[in-house]
Amino acid sequence: MSQPSKRSIARLNSPYMQRYDTYMERQKEKKKRLIRRLVLFSLIVTIVIGSMATYHMKQRSLHAEKAKQYEQLEERMASLKKQEDQLKEEIRLLNNDEYILEIARTNYFFSKEGELIFKVPHNDPSY
Repeated sequence: MSQPSKRSIARLNSPYMQRYDTYMERQKEKKKRLIRRLVLFSLIVTIVIGSMATYHMKQRSLHAEKAKQYEQLEERMASLKKQEDQLKEEIRLLNNDEYILEIARTNYFFSKEGELIFKVPHNDPSY
């Protein structure tokens, strides 16, 4: 036996069937609205997550740049502190008259009374 096609089935136009058809139409509309809401919500969530990820990446790169600058400034500060310590030591030494006399004797050929100074060339001997 062959199966009867769907067109051969008679449809009853009863109030129950009309209510059922109306109910089914409402269910289809609810399902469409639900799908639209879910798609819209998914789109909004995707945009928010993408924005947050972009912001996070920018903040990471900014933090890395600032950390690099901080390291450079730390190195510079350490060298300036070392230079400051050297200058303080030089000031302390320059307040000492003995040290000033020693510099004058070494650099400017200042001699003590009765002392002779001979200038010796700094070249290496040729032998």
